[in-house]
Parts: sequence; structure tokens; C-alpha cells
Amino acid sequence: MQAPQQLYPLNLTVNGTEVSAQVPAKRRLVDFIREDLELTGTKVGCEVGFCGVCSVMLDGEPVAACHMLALQAEGRSVTTIEELSARPACARLQEAFKEEGGFQCGFCTSGQLVMGTALLEKHDVCQMETADIALEMAGTSCRCTGYYGIHRALRKAAQ
Repeated sequence: MQAPQQLYPLNLTVNGTEVSAQVPAKRRLVDFIREDLELTGTKVGCEVGFCGVCSVMLDGEPVAACHMLALQAEGRSVTTIEELSARPACARLQEAFKEEGGFQCGFCTSGQLVMGTALLEKHDVCQMETADIALEMAGTSCRCTGYYGIHRALRKAAQ
């Protein structure tokens, strides 16, 4: 018989709402978001922080939520795709993804939108070289599109 897991207090802001919970020490942020908060727009992919489908904003910066413990978000602000999609930059990017073929299967799309919105909010994408866009988006992988549609969508959303 296993001993019960010790739980630790977690207080953070998720999508503008104060959240308090008790979590095990090894609970990943992505699992907390998906399972405890039932915000399933954040996906689980490679589980080692490479593919970016689990990307969320932590204090305004994109991070791989599968690569973080929930307790590391103590006192911080997390923004998921559910909230981010209401921002003008993300709304423009979503429309551009549809128009420019920025997605196919859609599995990586939420992570691409998180990373792309962060890029649009911090840089003048219209002035960036394609290689620089690729470098900024390197934290997200797509096995379907070849990235051309994603890059076109980023440029279109920036106009």
C-alpha cells in the first residue's frame, strides 16, 4: 500500500482568475491546466519541451507547460490559448491561419498560436527575415504544414 501523496498549496492567476489548489510536488503545469482546470486547449505532445504544443504564456512569455512543475507557477500569471484567443493579435493570427493554410491536422495549432501571438506582440514581423521568424518560432513543431503557411499567416496577421 502506497502512502498518500503530500500536497502543496498553489496560488496563481490563470486567464485573469485567481486560482488556489493543492497539488503534488511532481504535478506538471500542463497536467494542472488540462486536468485540474479543464482548459484543454493546451495540448500534451512530446512531453519533453521540444514540440511546443503545450505552450502557454507565463508572466507574458511563452513557455513549455510540460517542462514546468505547477508549483513553479506559484504567484505567477498563466495565460492559455482559451484567454489568448480574445487578444486582437491572436484573433488576427487565427484568421490568417485559416486564409494562409497555417494548419492541417490542428494538433499543434494552439501552441503555434501562443508562440505566434507572443511574436506579433513583441516584434514587427513584417520587417523580419523568414529565417528570423523561423528562429523565433523554433519552440513549436509542426509535422504537417512545412511552416510556409504558418510564416505567411504571421506576416498577414502583422499587417
